[in-house]
Amino acid sequence: MPIEHPYLMFLGDVPDQLAAKTASGIVDWRPEWCLGQLRLPGCRADLGLPDLTIPEAKHKGARTLIVGVVNAGGVLPAHWIETIVAALEAGLDVASGLHTRLGDQPAIAQAAAAHSRQLFDVRHSGQRFATGKGTKRSGRRLLTVGTDCSVGKKYTVLALERGMRARSFDADFRATGQTGVFISGRGVAIDAVVADFISGAVEWLSPAADPTHWDLIEGQGSLFHPSFAGVSLGLLHGAQPDAFIVCHEPTRTHMRGVEHPLPSIGEVIDLTIRCGRLTNPAIRCAGIAINTQALSESDAKALLGATSAEHGLPATDPVRFGVDDLIDRLVEEFGLLPGSAPAA
Repeated sequence: MPIEHPYLMFLGDVPDQLAAKTASGIVDWRPEWCLGQLRLPGCRADLGLPDLTIPEAKHKGARTLIVGVVNAGGVLPAHWIETIVAALEAGLDVASGLHTRLGDQPAIAQAAAAHSRQLFDVRHSGQRFATGKGTKRSGRRLLTVGTDCSVGKKYTVLALERGMRARSFDADFRATGQTGVFISGRGVAIDAVVADFISGAVEWLSPAADPTHWDLIEGQGSLFHPSFAGVSLGLLHGAQPDAFIVCHEPTRTHMRGVEHPLPSIGEVIDLTIRCGRLTNPAIRCAGIAINTQALSESDAKALLGATSAEHGLPATDPVRFGVDDLIDRLVEEFGLLPGSAPAA
């Protein structure tokens, strides 16, 4: 996807850090692409980048304004349009991961045309997908699943890709959300695919491969989330995973955006296996990834140790403590051997 960087990250006036997770993900995994941030009054997110105006960012060499936020329904607030138009008028392209298409807003479309700028809606693919078939295909696949939304599914597979390649394993990150597409430059935002074609889109994204190759597929939502379980189930069936990692955030008392309580890690393991057996009868859990950002190091290590003992699986915080234990489990379970890793 030819989105030119450096980027000016637009955060609007989002109410918390998690609402800027698209921008945060890009900054965490592609910091060299990110020049600064633009925040409106009342914004409660901070990427740790310099605060720049549009003219300042243009002067410093910014090429694209990234709308780096998420919200329920992926809508573009009307009061952000003025800023996006100003960026186009200043000579920046604009890219967004929202469901709302930039070009559907007349003011934005007119400004882009008038100033010969490009609009990128990474959540919307021009690819046509078949329905899923559930036919066994060669290669190995790992999927991250969650007790909730926004618990670390993307970061876990990105950390696994980095760790596995460092140990000369043949592994590729497969993006299924807008942030992952921004990071990798390829993928499919599964939640924007018509429901009948979700599993087929994942089959397209992770086709037959060499028997030693691992596709590390980014999970979405949760099978227990009343808003997004449909996406999660279609993704599970299309991924046809040999292994899955359960991702969890331990300080939450209910699922994000709804009043439903979080399921236990054990409940997620059991339901994922029951549902996943439809397309891979040999599906199994290979570990647990816990986002311990809100915990002290000692508390984090104690929680990980207790969780590992409870479930008989390796448990780690992939960002804080690495993924070697998860990779070791894949070696143990699947006879994974180093091969010719692809170029980074």
